[in-house]
Amino acid sequence: MEDVLDLYTEPYDPDYPMVCMDEMNKQLVKEVKEPIPPRLGTPQRYDTEYIRNGTCNLFIFFEPLKGWRHIEVTDRRTAIDWAHQIKTLLDDYYPKAKKVRLVMDNLNTHSITSLYKAFEPQEARRLAKRLELHYTPKHGSWLNMAEIELSHLSRQCLKRRIPDQETMKREVAAWVKYRNERSSKMKWRFTTEDARIKLKHLYPVL
Repeated sequence: MEDVLDLYTEPYDPDYPMVCMDEMNKQLVKEVKEPIPPRLGTPQRYDTEYIRNGTCNLFIFFEPLKGWRHIEVTDRRTAIDWAHQIKTLLDDYYPKAKKVRLVMDNLNTHSITSLYKAFEPQEARRLAKRLELHYTPKHGSWLNMAEIELSHLSRQCLKRRIPDQETMKREVAAWVKYRNERSSKMKWRFTTEDARIKLKHLYPVL
């Protein structure tokens, strides 16, 4: 926990950017009947019945100090999917960075091993050398700023029925564009000193 909290206090460094990463599974839901649009004095009306249309996964990368985020909508979130997302992050979005400091939870797919499952050893090693991994502790995913950003996405964009993956991609892309154009940053105020006081019960008694 303190490793992540100390990282959040460090100043912006383009050579060593700090990026938070998270994932979210979203169910796709189709309407049975076309909703009736709202009119003056009458809210929108829709049928409570719906059709489940599968699920999709959302990978998010969020650089809080720069106010930049990228979200990719995929079918799954396997180790191979994660590895390809990391390659895109490093080669397409941070090609000049010496090393990307990546904050994420300790899901079993979130490891250097996944790179070797997806790529030849030379390529996997090349990518691994440009990563510095920082894991949030078990039951401590609230420390990940990418999870907070996904919460904003859920409330502002996804709190309704989305029928298919193509619609999901369009809606998410529009939300990302809006947030990035405004460089919406995040100010983190919970420090290591705060943790030692407010979360004292989590520390061992010596």
